[in-house]
Amino acid sequence: MKEKEMQIIEVGMRLFASKGFSTTSVQEIATESGISKGAFYLHFKTKDDLLLGILQYHFDMINKAVSDETKDIEDPRERLIREQMAIYSHFITHRDLLVMLAKEQAIPRNETVKQLIFEKKMERQLEYRKSIIDIYGPEIEPFSWDLTLIFEGIIKSYMSVLMFSTQDFDLRSLTEYMLNRLDSIVKDIHKDKPFFTKEKAETVLANFLFSDQPKLATVMKDLEDEIEKLGADELTVTLQVLKEELGKETPRGPVIQGMLSNFSGYPSLNSYREFISQHFLEK
Repeated sequence: MKEKEMQIIEVGMRLFASKGFSTTSVQEIATESGISKGAFYLHFKTKDDLLLGILQYHFDMINKAVSDETKDIEDPRERLIREQMAIYSHFITHRDLLVMLAKEQAIPRNETVKQLIFEKKMERQLEYRKSIIDIYGPEIEPFSWDLTLIFEGIIKSYMSVLMFSTQDFDLRSLTEYMLNRLDSIVKDIHKDKPFFTKEKAETVLANFLFSDQPKLATVMKDLEDEIEKLGADELTVTLQVLKEELGKETPRGPVIQGMLSNFSGYPSLNSYREFISQHFLEK
């Protein structure tokens, strides 16, 4: 990101938090940034475009905070605790801006912003599901989507408390408490059958992930990042061949299936393999 764009984003964040999104004008943002109104439009087409840039900046900061907090953590339970603490901490730090946007409903009225938030929400759900399977073992996988939705609901409920309360909370104690509640649910969950089954989840997520090429590109980038985290250099060529094949007007089934089979020994790549396979079958 260019230095001037970063400056405009920081000014926009400050003004939106103090005055509100609707009542802050482009002229005010430009003046506070030390540029002309015309120069503002060289970086952002509209005020909504600036809002999109601000939210993307927040998501990037969250990803960096999570990465910094978890990079040396091998235990999956501790890793999830640190991850959620980092997310909560970020939202508390930027509480004024996020509360103001929520109150004004600035986010729901912008379709591009809605799409970004939806994509990030789905990405986070995939991360939670992976963590749940890592913590409780492969035998919990049939219930993993139900547990993901339950855990996400708990997270959102406490997020509301944190966002609208001025009281200080011990984030580690809170996150451990949430996981303890999930432990209790896991203990008895085998008494029932899964409600949100793997088949239902794949249908929902496949529609989200592969309804168009830009989303497919996002998924492939996430897959590339995951392979890099694994340090699996042997999969680099596989990924390149797969990307080239999926980019063709008529992808060849045997080639795609052959490349996906190379991911079978890596559990963290299963969801990507399944969704890409489903996307190919639907084409």
